[in-house]
Amino acid sequence: MSTTSTASAVPVADGGQASAAAAARRAARRRVALVWAGRIGLAAFVVGGWQAFTAWGVVDPFFFGQPSGIARRLVDLFRNGTEFGSFYANIWTTIQEALAGFALGAVTGVVFGVALGQSRYLSDVLGPYIKMVNAIPRIVLGSIFIVAFGIGVTPKILLAAVLVFFIVFFNAFQGVREVDRNILANARVLGASQLQIIRHVIVPSALTWIIASLHSAFGFAIVGALVGEVLGAQSGLGLVIKTAQNNFDPNGVFATMLVIAVIVLGAEWLIGKLEHRLLSWRPPAPTEANSL
Repeated sequence: MSTTSTASAVPVADGGQASAAAAARRAARRRVALVWAGRIGLAAFVVGGWQAFTAWGVVDPFFFGQPSGIARRLVDLFRNGTEFGSFYANIWTTIQEALAGFALGAVTGVVFGVALGQSRYLSDVLGPYIKMVNAIPRIVLGSIFIVAFGIGVTPKILLAAVLVFFIVFFNAFQGVREVDRNILANARVLGASQLQIIRHVIVPSALTWIIASLHSAFGFAIVGALVGEVLGAQSGLGLVIKTAQNNFDPNGVFATMLVIAVIVLGAEWLIGKLEHRLLSWRPPAPTEANSL
């Protein structure tokens, strides 16, 4: 009799779990739908209000542009290009500079962050110099790079790399300092070499900090490339913005900014995929489970 009751309870438990899982999936889909509805509604409100205010004369479109004018200008840029070549070529120039600067700054930031995070001596020696360089205004560094390397792609890559470096460096440095000392001691007791400790303990432990810094780092790489192009360039989106500004063309400025926003959002999506791939071993925190 007890065997029969136990067997009959198993399907009931399985059915309850299945219904709970189905309810959780429906709740997740409902939340995603609400999030996208809110995003689209906010965009429609801002763009619609902007268009209405400029049409009614509340806001002067000569200074602030107009969504309909931005759309026409964007189509014109893609169809007819700019005086510096096709719009696609200018987009690709900026992307190349940002990607190269992002890669250079991220790699050097991780290397220096891990090295100084492990060595108190190196941290004490190099720390003041790193803070001094970090305090230099980026536009001044951009001018120095252009004077030294000309108006080619090199100063834009270097400026983008500098902006990325400090973001990644400070996160990697702090991530290394947050590694559990007991785990490090156990690894040394088990005979792990310093290289093995770095590869299998320190870097995986600091990876959360490093990946978190990459989300904002690519945006700063784009900023570095654009600032360098505004200071002096032969092509690129920064030069397109500077020319539109000089021609009192706010629609051209906003149209180019819209393209930049799409590029950054695309990079953010790719970095998010990379984060899920590299940190798939880590269980999500309660705050991450409900994050966007």
